[in-house]
Amino acid sequence: MNYIERALISLLLLAATLPAQTAKVSILATTDLHGYIYPYDYFSQKASNYGLAKIATLVAEQRKSTPDALLIDIGDTIQGSPLESVYQTYKQSGRLPAGITIPARALSIDPMMLVMNSMRFDAMTVGNHEFNYGLENMNAARRVARFPWLSANTVASGPNTKTFIPYLEKTIQGIRIAIVGLTTPAIPLWEKPENYKGYSWENPTASLKRLIEIWGDNKPDLIIVAAHGGIDKSGGTENFAWQVAEVPGVHAVMFGHSHGEVAETFNGDTLLTQPKNYGASLTRLDFEFTQTASGKWQMSKRRSHLIKATDQTAPDDQILALAKPYHDATEQYLSSPIVQSTIDLSAASGRYEDTALVDAIHEVQLFYTKADVSLSALFNPRLIVKKGPVTVREAAALYVYDNTLYKIEGNGAMLRAALENAALYFESCPTPKCNTGNLVNPKFMGFNFDMAEGVTYDIDLSKPAGQRIQNLNFKGAPLKDTQPLTIALNNYRAAGSAGYGMFKDAKVLWQSNEAIRDLIIDYYTKKKSFPTKPSNNWQLLPVAARERLIKQ
Repeated sequence: MNYIERALISLLLLAATLPAQTAKVSILATTDLHGYIYPYDYFSQKASNYGLAKIATLVAEQRKSTPDALLIDIGDTIQGSPLESVYQTYKQSGRLPAGITIPARALSIDPMMLVMNSMRFDAMTVGNHEFNYGLENMNAARRVARFPWLSANTVASGPNTKTFIPYLEKTIQGIRIAIVGLTTPAIPLWEKPENYKGYSWENPTASLKRLIEIWGDNKPDLIIVAAHGGIDKSGGTENFAWQVAEVPGVHAVMFGHSHGEVAETFNGDTLLTQPKNYGASLTRLDFEFTQTASGKWQMSKRRSHLIKATDQTAPDDQILALAKPYHDATEQYLSSPIVQSTIDLSAASGRYEDTALVDAIHEVQLFYTKADVSLSALFNPRLIVKKGPVTVREAAALYVYDNTLYKIEGNGAMLRAALENAALYFESCPTPKCNTGNLVNPKFMGFNFDMAEGVTYDIDLSKPAGQRIQNLNFKGAPLKDTQPLTIALNNYRAAGSAGYGMFKDAKVLWQSNEAIRDLIIDYYTKKKSFPTKPSNNWQLLPVAARERLIKQ
């Protein structure tokens, strides 16, 4: 054995006794921020534990121990809060509401992009609400972002469109990472065609599989999907996170859109996690790798957990300062009085009995559509309107979403099916007196419980699901299934979301250009009086169930 051979053997023996090379990669993620920066509820005027100012503090704390952690947003970013709405409305119209001032420099950049640039976000997935204000507004925000907007399944083919980057690639501690953005393909169901003209959406799972096939043997060591779509294990179009987690080669899926919160769950070996909307929590994913003898990296651990914004989380002063001009303008706008109320009004019981505040929404929808029937949920059961001047803030708090108004062609059978679906918000009475057990279904979100105006009916919880709508009358007579009806409802309901599939293929007779919230503000500004008594056109039965729910 010569010298070279002995030296080689010695090196091999030495290598065998050395500890394996390891590496750690961490990802921080937010989702469904919806324009919330200040830790402040614009409708109640109370401090809150959400918003990017608090998230910035949490991110800074994580970066102290993990300075190379990537920061990703999963979409629905530039729409939602009153702060973002004031800015986006200005961008659309070129003017601010009367009496509102904001420094000219602040009008040049979307507030969310300004703050996210400062926080050094690495990338953002495109959400469905990015399209709410049209392509010009979306492109304006995208141009000033110092990070890529990701979507591997969004196809750009129009003159005013620009392809989104399918994935972000980074190398950290020798680990090659790909963050793949995927967007819910259900956007055409909800959005006005002009707001997404030139864009179309492929099946997210198919797009992901094709991307992994293109990588082939050169695929990254760590593949993470940032999916703007919730979990639907049955394979729904809107929520696809569970399905993309089953694609071979995917190590983790961080998802959003459904406004839930999942610290950690698994589909097979694939990790899934979801931070809470509005910046109420940050999710952290951690991956550990060991290098094999061949030099390849092999994952040894994967885990995730939530980091929540709390009362003890101080907002970042720099973020507050950046957003202050937008915040101040929003407060000016929301504090403007528009109408008078002659009594105090509360929405607290509005999902258990008819209330004047829900009827205020119906009044607006019926006025603009001239429909036979109006459908609306109560979106803000915490709303209280005091006797005296009603401000933009209180009117806006009636309808906190940027939905638009539709008038569709329907019939009695369609309306009955919709009301039966809405009644799934409740559980059946477990006892004759309804005095024990849960009466509200925790799996059915309250903002999906639609109430109708233009008909009278009972919701009888002593009946099984699907048979709860009793005494459904139209113009004083039992409503026949074949009775033609025009129905006023929002664009999400018209698209068939939340179990309202009976509306999906209905003929659209009219749709508004403005958000329902803006129609409410305009209507009551002109009318100068606010509803004070409900029509009491529906009731919850048995009476004991209704009384118990109202008192709780």
